[in-house]
Amino acid sequence: MIKFSLLLFYVACCVSAENKTSNIERHEARKFPESMLFGAATSSYQIEGGWNEDGKSESIWDDITHMEPCIVLGCHNGDVAADSYHLYKRDVEMIRELGLDVYRFSLSWTRILPTGFPDRINEKGVEYYNNIINELLKYNIQPMITLFHWDLPRKLESLGGWSNSLIVDWFTDYSRIAFELFGDRVKYWITINEPREVCYSGYDYRYNMSGYPDYVCAKMILLAHAKTFHMYDKEYRPTQNGTIGITLSTPFYEPVSEEDAEAAEDVIQFEWGIYANPIFSKSGDFPQSVKEKIAVKSLSQGFPRSRLPAFTPEEIELVKGSSDFLGINHYTTSLVYRNESVNGYYASPSYYDDIGAMIYQDNSWEGSAISSLKVVPWGFYKLLTKIREDYDNPPIYITENGFPTQGGLEDDDRVAYYRKYLDSMLDVIEEGSDIKGYIAWSLMDNFEWNVGYTVKFGLFEVDFESPERTRTPRKAAYVYKEIVRTHTLDFNYEPDMNVAIGIDEGH
Repeated sequence: MIKFSLLLFYVACCVSAENKTSNIERHEARKFPESMLFGAATSSYQIEGGWNEDGKSESIWDDITHMEPCIVLGCHNGDVAADSYHLYKRDVEMIRELGLDVYRFSLSWTRILPTGFPDRINEKGVEYYNNIINELLKYNIQPMITLFHWDLPRKLESLGGWSNSLIVDWFTDYSRIAFELFGDRVKYWITINEPREVCYSGYDYRYNMSGYPDYVCAKMILLAHAKTFHMYDKEYRPTQNGTIGITLSTPFYEPVSEEDAEAAEDVIQFEWGIYANPIFSKSGDFPQSVKEKIAVKSLSQGFPRSRLPAFTPEEIELVKGSSDFLGINHYTTSLVYRNESVNGYYASPSYYDDIGAMIYQDNSWEGSAISSLKVVPWGFYKLLTKIREDYDNPPIYITENGFPTQGGLEDDDRVAYYRKYLDSMLDVIEEGSDIKGYIAWSLMDNFEWNVGYTVKFGLFEVDFESPERTRTPRKAAYVYKEIVRTHTLDFNYEPDMNVAIGIDEGH
């Protein structure tokens, strides 16, 4: 899903930078490993609707979208969205039509635990998710469940949310309920989706606070993830035999010149290294460069200690290695430089002032319906290569990758995007990267956070004007179906969209 940071914080720049590399035009078909899992993704608030039905309480996104004056583009909200709360069987039918191996979706915390705590379990909410899981398994489709995809219970946010250290226990308690209820059938778990967006966008975008609570949030999320991982590992894995990881948003950042290499590395470490390093590096802990930069800035600003809360030695060990795999959400790449213009450019203290670099994109790069989501497949290659080299080749699922349009069924630009990014992914697989699966964002058009329904990411078009929320396959759905069916990337394949997309045998 598109990120607040992509929408709001890239620096506008009219200067075109030299393209660092270019994809080779390929014409031959390329095979994926037979073990490669293919899927599609959604999240609860973005598709479910039923925002106040059957005992569900309010999440922070119910609160955000009902604010007056409205702060979401078009004053849109997720009250009905794609109405998957009532249309989940059609959703599963679409997954069957695509022939997918896995469906990544998230649980609504407030639909299961209306108070945010396990004192009351909402049976209607449990029934809904049981229905989805069982419907998927009926057709040999594996559910991949994200425990938290941004829709925090409003009651918990009123207690400080992710800036309250007690949320480590609150999240662990909620996760335990999910494992107890669904773990006998679910073999793929993701604890938290995109902690960077939760922490930075949650506190800077909503509350105009940055450089302090977002770092507290980062530590709390990592501890909550780690405690949940170890709980699953010790108490549930022996009988449920599943796997559990975390998903990070991972744009790539390319230096404008050799002199800007350090600046680009700083941006990477602040953007996603701050979450990846504590879990996947051999040493654990926050990246050293992040710790040093924030500490120096904090002291110069009159703080008695670093605004980045330190991990204890015991916490470092708790977090280190606490993931069976790394989930990667990737959409685009940006360029980075650092010179005297950065001095005083950002408010101080703040996250971007701590980074101290300028970020922009080349105007010559191919665009999309979102100005900051440029098509840069070589950045995907460099990202995956860097992760392999820096973190000793961890198992990876591409848990989101996709392209926004303004609508229509003939989405050739989306088809081209998928093909180019899958081509880059195949390059790193051939070089040894341990890529386990690829999950497209998204199965269907949905509520895209602060841009509402104004852009479309779906393989299936959703008619939001229709009470039935009719779903119709786009050209990209036909192309993706063929990729999944043949485990082959064929740039020359052209589907016949006059033929119904159909359901493969076995699905």
